[in-house]
Formats: sequence, C-alpha cells, structure tokens
Amino acid sequence: MISSRRHPQGGRPLDRQALELWRASPRGQRMLDIEREQLSRYLPDVFGRHVLQIGNWGEGPALIASSGTLHHAVLGTVADGAAAIADPQQLPIAAKSVDAVVLPHTLEFTRSPHPVLREVDRVLNDRGRLFVLGFNPWGLWLWRMRLGLGSRMFPPAGRFFSVGRVADWLELLDFEVAEVRRYGTGFPWLSPHTMGGLWSVASLLAPLAEAYMIVARKRVLPMNFIGRTQRAQIKPLVGIGLPAAQRDALDSRDSTPP
Repeated sequence: MISSRRHPQGGRPLDRQALELWRASPRGQRMLDIEREQLSRYLPDVFGRHVLQIGNWGEGPALIASSGTLHHAVLGTVADGAAAIADPQQLPIAAKSVDAVVLPHTLEFTRSPHPVLREVDRVLNDRGRLFVLGFNPWGLWLWRMRLGLGSRMFPPAGRFFSVGRVADWLELLDFEVAEVRRYGTGFPWLSPHTMGGLWSVASLLAPLAEAYMIVARKRVLPMNFIGRTQRAQIKPLVGIGLPAAQRDALDSRDSTPP
C-alpha cells in the first residue's frame, strides 16, 4: 500500500493566473501542442466508452480530443473547460467504469499524489490505460528556475517527480509501464524520444528533457478455474496382464499331465 503521508513541501494549488500567462507565451503554446501530439499517438487506439482527463490543463478537452472512444470528458478542480468539478482524491465515478485516464501534470499540483493514483486505479477497468504527463525535475528548464534565471517561467508552485519515482508508485498499484516518452521545447532541443529505444546521441541527452509522458496499463492476472486435479496414472504392481502368446504357453503347460 502506498503511504498517504503528505510531503512537508507538497504541491500547492495551481495558480490559474500564472497558468493563463504561461499558456499565452510561445513556450506554453508549444508545450501544449507537443503534449497533444503525444497523446494523439495513443488515444485513438483506446477502445471502449470513456476517456477521462483529471485536472485542468490546456484548453478544455483539447488534450484528449483525439480519443476514439464514445465519450471523453475533463474532470477538473475549477470551471475552466471542465465538464464537472471534483476532488481528484475522491472521484464521483463508479469503479471499473473508465477505459483510460489522462493525468496532465495533476500529480504535481496536489497535496498528496498517492490518493489520486489510488482513485485512478479504482475507476479504471481491467483493460484500463493511464497516461501521466509530468515535468522532469532534472530538466534544464527547472534548473534555470532554481537558479533564478527564469522567474517568469511556469509553473512556480508545483512539486515535480522523476519518471522512476512515478513508475515505482504505479508498480505498487500493479500497473505495468509500457512506454516513457520524453519531450521539450528548449535545450537540448530534442524531438520526442522513447526511452529504451535504439541508442543514439540524442538518447544521452533525453534525461535532460523538460517533460515526459508515462504510458501504463493495469496488470490483471487471468483467472483460470481449475477443476478437480486428476491423480497420476500408476502402473499396478500385482495382476499385470500377460500377452496372449505367454498366456497360451502357460495354459498348455498347466494342462500337460505329469
């Protein structure tokens, strides 16, 4: 079970004014476009009824507009293009009713990410897929902020987690990480890159990319109904039947007069 203890410097609520300023900037627009493009690689392949985005990010449902399911919606914390407002730690959604969940930087702006992941695990069905978007804490973008070289850069209030840390949380909830994509808009100016792919010079710089997307799916073991176990066949030690030729030879010997 993942501990729900809050970090003493947990993520603060998302500053909507800062988000609007960042969204209007060229960097913000480019980042949103890249994330929408990355999600469009996978969402059309999600089959079922419902895709749910938890958290306000982007312009309304633009991030999940490429979904091929019958229905998709944004469940946000404020009325900014969201279909409904809810607490990500207590989703008003029935268990096992959602085919895919998108968390666009949601874990970074919540007081405790663990209850959010547990709720995601609850609402996803057995074939459910999860897409986690996050900012890389080792990215050069955030290092510029820490050094005071990018005071106007967004977001100023989040708590950022590495790919390995989020993957560990998902592992405890029995999710399987299928793919990790890294991308960004600044140095090292790499095109979106898949971790674990073919080696290249770009793969050496990928850990410094500004952001990432984790693609995970629920790991559900198949249930096999096993009937009564048959006992192993054991050859009898007494009463072994003899071939017909041997039986005839014995019978003739027994019938011969002494």
